[in-house]
Amino acid sequence: MTTAEPRRASPSDRPLPPYLTATADELTAERVAGADEDVHFTERVAAAVIERLTSPGDLVLDPFAGFGTTLAVANRLGRRAVGVELLPERVALIRDRAPGCTVIEGDARGLHELVAEPVDLCLTSPPYMTANAHPHNPLTAYETIDGEYGTYLEHLARLARTVRELLRPGGHLVVNAANIRYVGQTTALAWDVARAVGRVLPFLGETVIVWDALPHDLTGDYLLTFRRDA
Repeated sequence: MTTAEPRRASPSDRPLPPYLTATADELTAERVAGADEDVHFTERVAAAVIERLTSPGDLVLDPFAGFGTTLAVANRLGRRAVGVELLPERVALIRDRAPGCTVIEGDARGLHELVAEPVDLCLTSPPYMTANAHPHNPLTAYETIDGEYGTYLEHLARLARTVRELLRPGGHLVVNAANIRYVGQTTALAWDVARAVGRVLPFLGETVIVWDALPHDLTGDYLLTFRRDA
């Protein structure tokens, strides 16, 4: 893996605000064909992060590209973008949605073998998991039943280590994560992700995404911001 180059100074390199808003109507309007109801990362939220933490021409990474929201917004704002997506049908969709961006079909757990160019921002919303009643593994696109919550968090921490090596000094990792109420139990996923990733990169704090109506099963929705200092 190449060593990350020094990050050039950016006039928009400043912390995220404590709150951002999102609405159910905009989520419905933006949902692409085939996206399920668990997808809740809006373009306006992505734009707020990308505009504040990068400059035109910077490189934005999403290792869980999903339906391409991060890449499409980055492309629209004049940033370069690279994404990794496990499912081939979604890779094709993203390429149509974000022309000019690099979309790699692959497993995010192998990010160290898939991406080598230094990046300025990693913005992602990983597939979610609850600590209870969740045998399907989010990291295999829920296609296998070997899910285990502690292992899932460790894999996210390992991914963060790769991201740390890719980030330019001063670059940011921003993770969208939510706390979830499911089958009578609340999983503090956002706080567990903050602790796991915070062992790898300094945790700067959370931005609360304030919904007019929270997407189903969520009790709180957050952007968790980390930074590579050196």
